[in-house]
Amino acid sequence: MRHGLHRPLLAAAVGGLLLTGCSTVVAGAASPGGDVVTDVSSQDFPITAAVDDDPVDQAARNSLTDLYAFWGEAYPAAFGEDFQTLQGGIYSVDLANLDESQFPDGVGCGSDPREVEGSGAFFCAGRGLPNSDSVTYDKNFLTELSGDYGRSLVPFVMAHEFGHAIQYRFGFRGESINQETQADCFAGAWTRWVVDGNAEHVAIRVPELDKIIRGYLITADAVGSDPNEEGAHGSYFDRVSAIAEGYDNGVEKCRDDFGSDRVFTAAEFTQEDQANQGNSEYDETITLTENSLPTFWSDVFPAAFGKDFEAPELQGFDGTAPDCVAGNRDLGYCAGDNTVYFDEEELTRPAHDDLGDFSTATAISLPYALAARDQAGLSTDDSDAIRSAVCLTGWWQAYVFNGNDEQVRLQPGDIDEAVSFLLTYGTNDKVFPNTALSGFELLRAYRAGFLSGGSQCDVGIPG
Repeated sequence: MRHGLHRPLLAAAVGGLLLTGCSTVVAGAASPGGDVVTDVSSQDFPITAAVDDDPVDQAARNSLTDLYAFWGEAYPAAFGEDFQTLQGGIYSVDLANLDESQFPDGVGCGSDPREVEGSGAFFCAGRGLPNSDSVTYDKNFLTELSGDYGRSLVPFVMAHEFGHAIQYRFGFRGESINQETQADCFAGAWTRWVVDGNAEHVAIRVPELDKIIRGYLITADAVGSDPNEEGAHGSYFDRVSAIAEGYDNGVEKCRDDFGSDRVFTAAEFTQEDQANQGNSEYDETITLTENSLPTFWSDVFPAAFGKDFEAPELQGFDGTAPDCVAGNRDLGYCAGDNTVYFDEEELTRPAHDDLGDFSTATAISLPYALAARDQAGLSTDDSDAIRSAVCLTGWWQAYVFNGNDEQVRLQPGDIDEAVSFLLTYGTNDKVFPNTALSGFELLRAYRAGFLSGGSQCDVGIPG
């Protein structure tokens, strides 16, 4: 947000290592699912070089078997023809104990197994190449990743790669960023099927969804890189938004909504902004936010609610909230003095320094949206109000993203910072009172406002 806000180059060294792709090697849950699952034996689903008692290999067998079951029904329904299982096999590469004799023809697309290091996993769509129509994964990398982000990330990686296999079958030829995010969408659709308890060999529960999308941060492209270049995967928001789209709307939306007109938030830095990474200092961030929020709400409020908007004051505090902020929370709106309060010591400054400056703007926007709800005669202290405030924050940020605020322009990665703030701080009771919303639910609320506007935010605005 600039004059503008910026996102630090989080995980720039590892971004793109997971679920990678190129022209011939294509890179690439709400109520709990069933917990009683059975493992698939190596005889029933063979994987080249897999070890029977290895947890990653077992997770791959289980998830791929359930992916076959899901797509066996979903593919004919969505594409009007029978689903064909992978013809080129599955390859598990353990670089710590590599036995090259197990790969006489290489791995997917005939690649040298030693070249797989750090790739996470990839689908081979190289027609005419050895081991085409196959999935290869780096077992060591996935072991580390699942240790950091939970057991469900390995099945999700397999679901993403299988999304590329689906594209191979129906002949999708979009740009790289469209291919990668559509595969994320397909993975989201399968994940919902698992969460709903339909899988026999994989269980994914609600809390694990937060870990999956947090883990996805390292799969986003480096901030400010060219979204049109070969191998582009999209911003963090682009990727997790696609997951949510498949989760909420199913395979058909994934099939239809990833054409050339799809809007992505990934953007390349200008030469000027590259020099300073588009950074705004903390005090400038507060000023920009203080100017932008009343501009937006004064613009949209009369049409939405039939009266003028009275902009609240912004007031920071250090550690101890005013009495009107119940529970000494880090964020609060006090109707009595029409003021938005925020804890600079424990929230907005640390978020600015750790996540980036637009996370601070996001934090302040949340109680500001509650002020708007209060002036509209709506609740401000329940779960519905919090979900609505997150959605309204997405609406405001889309307004700025689309160039409607002449004082402020967003920088590449700013929307990622908003998502990161919701996932990092949003589930903390010190930030949001009276709610048990998961990070994934907050993401979906934010996405709804960002992509579809205030009609999605439970404030009575017609669609």
